[in-house]
Amino acid sequence: MFVGKVVGNVWATRKHKGLEGSTLLLVRPVDSACSGDFTGDATLALDGGVGAGPGDVVLVMDEGGGARKILRNPKAPVRTVICGIVDQVSCEKGVKKYA
Repeated sequence: MFVGKVVGNVWATRKHKGLEGSTLLLVRPVDSACSGDFTGDATLALDGGVGAGPGDVVLVMDEGGGARKILRNPKAPVRTVICGIVDQVSCEKGVKKYA
C-alpha cells in the first residue's frame, strides 16, 4: 500500500470484461512524510469506486488479492487499485492538508 498522486487518465478502446465501467488512472507515489515529493515512476491503477481524478492524493493498494477484495470481484484481472482519497497526512513536521 502506498500514497500517490493521480497524474493522468488512461483511455482504453478495449478493456477486459472484468474491467468494463472502471476508470483507469496513472498514479505516481509521493513521500508520505509531509513533503509531498514524488518518489517513483507512475503506475496504472484502477479506481476502486472512490471517484478519484487527476490532482487527487490517493491511497493505493498494490497487491492482487486485496485489490480484488476491494472490487468485490474474485476474478478481476487487477493488481493495483485506488482505495481512498487522502484529505491530510499527520507527521513529525505537522499536518499536510490535501483537501
